[in-house]
Amino acid sequence: MSRIWYTRCPAPTPFGIAAQKGWLQQEFAADGIDVKALQDADDVLVRRSHFTHSQPWSFRQGGNIPALWARAQGSDTRLIGLSWVDEFQALITLDRQLDATPHALAGRRFGFPRSTRAGGVVDFHRATALRGFSSLLNALGVQFEDIDFVELPHTPRGLDGAKPAGDAPLDAWLDAQRSHEFARETEALLRGEADVVFVKGATGLDITNLLNAKILIEIGAQPNRALHANNGTPRPLTVDAQLLRERPDLVERVLARTLAAGDWAQGHVAELASYVGREVRSAEHWVERAYPGGLHRQLTIGLDPHALAALSDFKRFLFKWGFIATDFDFDAWVEPAPLAAALERRRAFAVSTA
Repeated sequence: MSRIWYTRCPAPTPFGIAAQKGWLQQEFAADGIDVKALQDADDVLVRRSHFTHSQPWSFRQGGNIPALWARAQGSDTRLIGLSWVDEFQALITLDRQLDATPHALAGRRFGFPRSTRAGGVVDFHRATALRGFSSLLNALGVQFEDIDFVELPHTPRGLDGAKPAGDAPLDAWLDAQRSHEFARETEALLRGEADVVFVKGATGLDITNLLNAKILIEIGAQPNRALHANNGTPRPLTVDAQLLRERPDLVERVLARTLAAGDWAQGHVAELASYVGREVRSAEHWVERAYPGGLHRQLTIGLDPHALAALSDFKRFLFKWGFIATDFDFDAWVEPAPLAAALERRRAFAVSTA
């Protein structure tokens, strides 16, 4: 083989750090293996693999909804690692008099985003909002039937557009493809189309403060941490199963570099905030506040049983609400061998250099 493909979401992940720092390219340079981002491909079907994970010889770490949806669609992938970064998730309003009580919220309009983009890819923004509503309203003792959902149709930019001509930087092109994550929710609040919307992450906290919005409730009020699971929590690292079958050694090496990125994060707190700020398009000030508990300590890769259980439960949520059309065997999707091999490699190296 001569090329490995990868993709990442604009989010804090150890795999993203390894990719941004060029460590994956460095790892395989001596082997004559090119490492290339899906977004660099000329073929639109290759770029769409960011969502479908259909491209052979590829890795992906990012939002878990597309990863779960792709597996349910039949994509032959394996889950080889997870990172769990606690992030800001909240219901916000511009009505300063609105209280976070079942009585006050009854009959209120909750803005519910709906993608109008054709192409058959899962509407992960809508699924994310529904999960946020479900978890946060549950913490308040409010049922779905007590509120009014207001559709917020929007057409997000995607990866189907033509690549820029010449040597335009990839990051500049990706930035042009993404409007603000919560632009439609912001519009709905400002136009009076909705009373309450769901936001999350650094961009969500940023827009909350820009609007001087009132936070009705944050995810920290939900004591069941499994219900914190949403598109960004946890974030799975998946790999094309053909690559894993034919070259498990390469998969192990990618995991070793991803583990090293987690080590780097723990010793470079300020640089990490700067990196994540660029990645999510938000100021470091909001990055530091949107990911509580020490972001530098959370960028690890593993297969924690509690994180796996939370992701499996979230899969059932997506199936229940029709975001994935077919269920699948979650345990069979998980492949722990590559991570175990990468961790053993680290242990052996530590012993040899002691």
